Amino acid sequence: MPAPQLLQLLDEPIAAARGVRLMLWRDDLAHPDLPGNKARKLKYNLAAARQQGHRTLLTFGGAYSNHIAAVAAAGRLFGFETIGLIRGDEPAPGTALNPTLAQAVANGMKLHYLDRSAYRRRAEPEFLAEMLARFGPAYVLPEGGTNALALPGCAELVAEIRQQVAFDALAVAVGTGGTLAGLLTGLAGAEQVVGVAALKNGGFLRQEVDALTLAATGQAFSNYAIQTDYHFGGYARYSTDLLAFIAQFQRQHGVLLDPIYTGKLLFGVLDLIARGHFAPGRTVVAIHTGGQQAWAGWEARFGPVLS
Repeated sequence: MPAPQLLQLLDEPIAAARGVRLMLWRDDLAHPDLPGNKARKLKYNLAAARQQGHRTLLTFGGAYSNHIAAVAAAGRLFGFETIGLIRGDEPAPGTALNPTLAQAVANGMKLHYLDRSAYRRRAEPEFLAEMLARFGPAYVLPEGGTNALALPGCAELVAEIRQQVAFDALAVAVGTGGTLAGLLTGLAGAEQVVGVAALKNGGFLRQEVDALTLAATGQAFSNYAIQTDYHFGGYARYSTDLLAFIAQFQRQHGVLLDPIYTGKLLFGVLDLIARGHFAPGRTVVAIHTGGQQAWAGWEARFGPVLS
């Protein structure tokens, strides 16, 4: 089977009118079982876990988390046991798991549940020590997979894109800031990154990104911006306007976005183009970071919203 074409031109009238070449990098097609930015964040963490002699990965996430899904898949693919500490109450006996958690279990992940008070302690060293004492030795991955070792895997994406197209700006959805920080470390100084925050009250994200790049490279970067006006009410909130945009985008381009991250990204990028954020003649590459697994859980909660 031929390798999928990962770069495509988006024929958008507003981009043409503004003289901007808009392209989409399909990182969601990069691997059939472990696509997108989560795989890139995991790459060097998995190498470190193996080098340190760990056989188990322990991590945290919500009940519909892309990260939980990715860690479970990585465990199956690369021979690790996996433990997911899930925010929320344990389902009642006989209650079916949602599609994300059901697939994680099918991939071999053992699930345990933390109430919200305990979950808030997930980054505290004392709490982590308690979890390791309870579950045994494990390589701990933070919620979302963002840590210092997540950055070099994301930085590699820059070179992959540059091999196919010269660009002026990359655009990416932002949750924890790890993917954006990784991209920054791979850029030349004149190139920019535009982040579109997926969550409400995302003003803290610049501090997060700067802290990550400082830890990884010893410097903070100025060649990026984080747009916080496209969250559609907050993380994973229901929005008919966003869903209508996703459905229209799929009809026009044959690409399914997700309702948590990439739908907001492309909506935001097109609005920024319309507002003249990118100068005429610029090439902008938006990065599809995956996340389509979220649709099964979304439709289990809200019904078939794209039909």
